[in-house]
Amino acid sequence: MSASDEGNAAPAGYAPHPYVGGRTAALRALAAWRMRWPGAPRVIVLTGNPGSGRTRLVTGFLMMCDPGHRKQLPLDDLDPATVPPDLPAPVVPSPAGRTAAQMLWMISDHLGLNADRDDDIFTELAAREEPVTLVVPDVDQAGPVRAAHEPARVVRDVLKPLAATETVQLLAEVPRELAAELAGALPAGQVQIIDLDAPEWADPKGLVLHAETALTPEAGAPDLPYTTDPAARRALAEALAARADGNRLTVRLAVQSLLLQPAGFDPADASQLPGSVGEVLDLHARRLGADPRTLRLMLAPLAFAEGEGLPVQLWGALASAVAGRDMSRDIADGMLLAAPFIQPVEPSRDEDPDGDGDGAADEATEDGGAGSGADGRTLLRLTHPGLAEEIRSGLPDVRDAQTKIAMALLEAVPQQDWSRADPYIRDHLAAHTLDAGLLPQLLTDPGLFAHADPVTMRAAIEAVPLEQLGAPARTYLRTAPLLTRSQAPAELRAAFLESAFVEDGLAPYAEALHTLGFSLPWRTLWSVPLVGVRAVTTGSLPPQDGDGATADAADPGDPDGRAAGTAAGTAQSPAPATADSAGPAAPASATTAPGRPVAAFLVPEGTPGSRTVPGPDSDAPEGSGRALLVHDLLRPGYVDADPAQVQLPSAQAQEAAPLGLSRGADYLRVWSRADEEVVAALLSDTPFTGADLSPDGVLVVATARGVTARQILAAAPAPAPTVPAQRTGTADSASSDGLEGDHS
Repeated sequence: MSASDEGNAAPAGYAPHPYVGGRTAALRALAAWRMRWPGAPRVIVLTGNPGSGRTRLVTGFLMMCDPGHRKQLPLDDLDPATVPPDLPAPVVPSPAGRTAAQMLWMISDHLGLNADRDDDIFTELAAREEPVTLVVPDVDQAGPVRAAHEPARVVRDVLKPLAATETVQLLAEVPRELAAELAGALPAGQVQIIDLDAPEWADPKGLVLHAETALTPEAGAPDLPYTTDPAARRALAEALAARADGNRLTVRLAVQSLLLQPAGFDPADASQLPGSVGEVLDLHARRLGADPRTLRLMLAPLAFAEGEGLPVQLWGALASAVAGRDMSRDIADGMLLAAPFIQPVEPSRDEDPDGDGDGAADEATEDGGAGSGADGRTLLRLTHPGLAEEIRSGLPDVRDAQTKIAMALLEAVPQQDWSRADPYIRDHLAAHTLDAGLLPQLLTDPGLFAHADPVTMRAAIEAVPLEQLGAPARTYLRTAPLLTRSQAPAELRAAFLESAFVEDGLAPYAEALHTLGFSLPWRTLWSVPLVGVRAVTTGSLPPQDGDGATADAADPGDPDGRAAGTAAGTAQSPAPATADSAGPAAPASATTAPGRPVAAFLVPEGTPGSRTVPGPDSDAPEGSGRALLVHDLLRPGYVDADPAQVQLPSAQAQEAAPLGLSRGADYLRVWSRADEEVVAALLSDTPFTGADLSPDGVLVVATARGVTARQILAAAPAPAPTVPAQRTGTADSASSDGLEGDHS
C-alpha cells in the first residue's frame, strides 16, 4: 500500500480516526499487514523520533483490532483501507517495565505453549499450523531499570527470533537506533520499516488537526480569541504544526503551556512558537518570567525517576542535590512553571510501597499511616519519555547528576535502616547508582539486599560486568531467581539470603541478617558443597567411650571441612534400613542418653572420606555404589566415625517432636504438630535430593549443590512464598536468564 495515497482519505469524504486523527498512510499499511494482503510484509518495524506519535498510532490501530473497541468506533465513516478485518484480537505482550525473559514467557503462557526453555518457545511457535499475530508496543520502555538497556535485549533475544519464525506475523514499535538491527535480520520482502518522521509517512495535515482539536473549548481549552474563533484556531494550529516539524510531542507540550498560562502569549509572534521540546521548556519559562535553567533543574529528578514515578516528598531534596543549592523555594513557588510537564500518578498494586514483597499495600504502615493510595503517597512523573530525554541531554554531566541523586537518596535513609526507608529509595537506589557507575560499591549491605525489590535489584546487578562484582553481590545474583520466582516478602528473602551467604562462605553477612530486626524462620548452621548426595538423615553417635570413634576428623589442610578425615576400618554392621535411607538402621532400643547429634549423607562410592555400606546379605562388594559420610549436626565439620554407630531417632522421639516436615520436588514446609501451621517454608532452584528434620528442629537438606543444615527458629506461622507451577529444565539456573519465573 503506497504512502503516497495519504491525501486521498479527506477528498473521499472519510473521517479521520477519532483517536489517531490522521496517519492514513500508516494505518493503511498496518491494515494490509493485518489482513495479510498479497505483497504485504510479514513483519513491520514501526519507528520514529521521540514524540513522533508511535505509541498513539499503535494504540489507535489496536482499537480497530479489538472486537470490543470496534463496536465503539465509527468504522463506517473511516477509510475502508485503514480498517483491519474483524478477526480475533492479536496478542499484545507489553514490554513496559519487563525484562526480555519476562516478556518471552508471558507470550508462552498466553499461547499455552509446552516449553521448558527459551528456545523451546520459538520451536513451538514454528510448529503451529495457524499463524500467530503479535503486536509489541513501547519497546523503548522495556525493563525495570532504565540504565540496564533492556530494549536492546528485547530486540536481540525476543523480537529477532520471533521475526525469524515464519508462523509469526509481527508488528513491533521500537526506537530508531534498534529498528535497522531488527529489520536487518530478515529478507527485504518479509519486513517493512515505517519511520513516522520519513517524508513518505509524514502526516502534516494530521498534526494540524491534532493541534486544532487540542485548542478547542470542547477539549478543555479556556475561552480565548484563538480557541473560540475557528479561523484563528486553525491559523494557530497550522503555525504550531509547521514550526514543530512534524513532532507531535512538541505541539502537545506547546498547547499545554499556552493554555495553562495564556498571559503573555501572542499567536502572531512566530518567535513564541517552539520548534522542539527543548524550546517549549525555554519559551514557557521565559513567558512566566523564570530562568529556563531553573525549570530544567526542577524537572531533572523526574527525568531520572525510575519505576512509576518519583514520590513528591523526595522531589525537593533531589532537585537541590542536582542544582547544588536549595531548590525548595523554587519548587514551592514554581508549580505553575512545572505544571505543563508533570503529571501525578497513583501507585499501582504492582508497586510494593511497604517492601514486604506482596505487591500490594498493607492495611497500615509501621508508623500508623495507611498504605499506598491512602497515606498521601503521590508519585510524579514527566508527561512523556521524550521530555525526560531532552532534560537529561541538556545537563552538563549526566553521571554527576545521577551521583548527586544517589547520594541524596542514601542520606534520606533514617539511620541507614532500610526497613524505615522510603519504598522508592530501597527499590530504586540500585538503578540510580548503576547509572552513576557506583553500584558495585553499594552492594555490600545485606539489609538492602533483603528489603529491595528483587526484580529491580537483580536487573541492576546483571547490568554490571561480573568481574566488577564483589562476593556478596555474586551471592545475591545467584539467589535472585529464587527470590523473584517465589515472590517472597522481605523477611523470607532475608532467610533465603542468609542461607546463601553461609553456602558461599560469607558467614558475617548471614549473621548480619539476624541483627536487622527480621524474625527469620531459621539459622543456617553449616553448608558443604558436596556433589552427588542422594539422601540424608539425622541421628546421633553414642557418648564417646574412649575408642576415638566420635573424634572430629578435621584435617589441618582442609579447614573448611570439604573432605572427610581418614576413615577407620569398616565394622560388620547392619545395612541401611531402606535403599533410599542415608543411615544404618538404629537398634530398636535406641532411646538411651543422647550422644553427639550428627547427619549422615548417602554418597557415591569413592567419595573422599566416605565409608562403604555393607549390603544386607554380604560385605558390600566393591562397586556397590553405596557409601556414607558423617557430619556434625550442629556445627561445621565431618566426623570420623563408623556410620553403623549412627542411631536414628526412635519412633517415639519422632512422634513427640514439635515439628513435622512436608516435602515437594523443590519446596519444603516445616509445620507445627500442635496446630499444623507452617513455621518455615523453603524453596530451591534445584530439586531436593534428600531432606530430614531432627526431633530438635534441625533441617538438613541436600541438593545438587551440596548439603545445608538449618536450625528452625520460628515459633509462629511464617509467611509462605508463592509456589508456582514448576517447569522442568534449568531456566532459572543462570543469572542472565532474566525473570522467567515471574511469568507464572
